[in-house]
Amino acid sequence: MAAILSQVIHDHRPDTRPLEELYKHFHRHPELSNQESETAATIAARLKAIGPDGLLIKSHIGGFGIAAVLRNGDGPTVLLRADIDALPVQEQTGLEYASTRRMVHAATGVEKPVMHACGHDMHIVCLLGAAQLLFSCRDQWTGTLVLVFQPAEERGTGAKAMVDDGLYSTHGVPVPDIVLGAHVRPLRAGAIGTRRGLVATSADSLRVTIHGQGSHASMPHTAVDPIVIAASSILKLQTLVSRETDPAESSVVTVATVHAGDAENVIPDTAVLGIDTRSTTAATRKRILSRIETIVQSECACAGSPKTPEFEQTRAFPLTVNDEAVTQKIEVSFAKHFGEGPGQYDKAMPRLSFSEDFPILATSIGKPYCFFTYGCVDEAVWDKAEKEGTVSQTVAANHSAKFAPVIMPTLQVGMDGYALGALTFLSTGQADTAM
Repeated sequence: MAAILSQVIHDHRPDTRPLEELYKHFHRHPELSNQESETAATIAARLKAIGPDGLLIKSHIGGFGIAAVLRNGDGPTVLLRADIDALPVQEQTGLEYASTRRMVHAATGVEKPVMHACGHDMHIVCLLGAAQLLFSCRDQWTGTLVLVFQPAEERGTGAKAMVDDGLYSTHGVPVPDIVLGAHVRPLRAGAIGTRRGLVATSADSLRVTIHGQGSHASMPHTAVDPIVIAASSILKLQTLVSRETDPAESSVVTVATVHAGDAENVIPDTAVLGIDTRSTTAATRKRILSRIETIVQSECACAGSPKTPEFEQTRAFPLTVNDEAVTQKIEVSFAKHFGEGPGQYDKAMPRLSFSEDFPILATSIGKPYCFFTYGCVDEAVWDKAEKEGTVSQTVAANHSAKFAPVIMPTLQVGMDGYALGALTFLSTGQADTAM
């Protein structure tokens, strides 16, 4: 059956040239989280242009989220998801289609440069290409296909917002039996991978306000210096991983921002820390969040802070844990289509260090899911860096201002992955083996 599915992909794969131009369009015109109006409109227009009669398109779900539904007879329901938002990053790729866009961030009123520095533009186009392929081969599968284009992944709020807005109720999108998602990553272009079990860490971001008592810089004895408290807290927080976490476990605690004061000769009243933490188990996640609060509170109490510190959670991403049975079925299809070996399909891909809100689309309704990844680094660039042992120093990773996926074969591999994943459960004769 895997060989048949691979042949279906080859026979119905659309011309990628229009998709390449569409990718360049999205890359030139990125939009920040919760402000993806133009992006969503372009996606909806594209779906209308390529979709068959009967394709139902729902817009403005949880913000600028889109869901498209195609019912094609009896069978399972498979949901394919791509995220669509960009980041406040000044692009430095030098590409002829590089973004020069700036946007006023709606939440802060501050104008920021904007770039698709995480590859969501590639995700959009790969899913649109897969949609066109699946529309073309409708006589080869039966069931219901759901396409979700999700906003605000970078904030960790988009999937939950779509679910909370009634994705599976008010908006009439059928509850899927299986949910599939994907992400481009800095690996050799042409490579694609899955992994059973844990795929990506949980992530939590906090804004912590430390209160002191301001005074003249020449009279520190009359102040309670929040900067000193912040410095002590930062150093102590580093021990949460180095001295309190099992070395066999992977965790991260990063103080990414420190804001305090406006003048060299004034001790400020407050210091604000931006803290990011990643964990690989629910128990460690809970413990680290609790210990962050304990440490900062203790440092404040020790210094005689006039007010207890304030903790605001700004982002929260769940663990991404692939379903064993679903992933096992995809392994068979991917191995046959992409081949196994270096630069091809890897069924034990390295875990992701970054985090995703994708699982919420499945866990909110108690359904299984699989998240796969695919490479995007020019083969020659990757091979040179790998040979020299300089991959981490010379290959731009997601969120870098120099992150620039090579369009092909990245686009084709991502498109094939989405389509093949869906056909693994939807193809004629597969309904009895669906989850």
